[in-house]
Amino acid sequence: MHKRNSEGIKALLEAKASRYNQPAFIGSDPISVPHRFTRKEDIEIAGFLVATLAWGQRPTIIANGLRLMERMEWQPADFILNFSEKDLKPFSSFVHRTFNFIDLEFFLYSLKNIYQEHGGLEACFTAPYKQLGDVREAIMGFRNTFFSIPFPPRTLKHVSNPESGASAKRLNMYLRWMVRKDDAGVDFGLWKDIDPSDLYCPLDLHSGRVARKLGLLSRKQDDWKAVVELTENLRKLKPEDPVSFDFALFGLGVFEKY
Repeated sequence: MHKRNSEGIKALLEAKASRYNQPAFIGSDPISVPHRFTRKEDIEIAGFLVATLAWGQRPTIIANGLRLMERMEWQPADFILNFSEKDLKPFSSFVHRTFNFIDLEFFLYSLKNIYQEHGGLEACFTAPYKQLGDVREAIMGFRNTFFSIPFPPRTLKHVSNPESGASAKRLNMYLRWMVRKDDAGVDFGLWKDIDPSDLYCPLDLHSGRVARKLGLLSRKQDDWKAVVELTENLRKLKPEDPVSFDFALFGLGVFEKY
């Protein structure tokens, strides 16, 4: 990016991020589901499950996330730690697009294993990050732990794999929620051992389209290489908190049809 051009783009992104990184944003976004909770483990479990569902229409994502919480009696952490097979019956009809009860059942058992044997979700992401210093490796390390118990092969597609080129939009979004701490009170900032400057920007159809129009992304496919290119350009504009501009790219794409 040319310096003068980059200054204009940064000013635009800062203005739009300030506009959309506000409590008013929460209600229409999947992050509204974990915002129902105050306990750390409830927030991170609710956040992970609704982030997993985060493709398609946002009202449907939120509604299905709330359905899951309701069936956990609004105590997701207690449910994960204590459920038995008979407690899964209320979930048997659950479906969100291609994510169905087969997938959900494995997710619940895997989360149980993660909290009982691996120190919880934060530890599963943070340990490989601290060892290797890269959020991509944090995602890969988490994914390896998540599928460390027997799993139905169909469920692999519901936890993205950057190693195979996936953009991992939902996991990057989830990490933004858990790691970024901002004054606006949208992102939670619960996980202190991952540096926000190392996060990758969530990339989807909307943010990718806006990023290309602004000259922040040249790659045509929305894959991991595109995530790296976009994030590197955002780091040039705001090294300490590049993914704060996710609010701007999303808002410009979804709300302003930029």
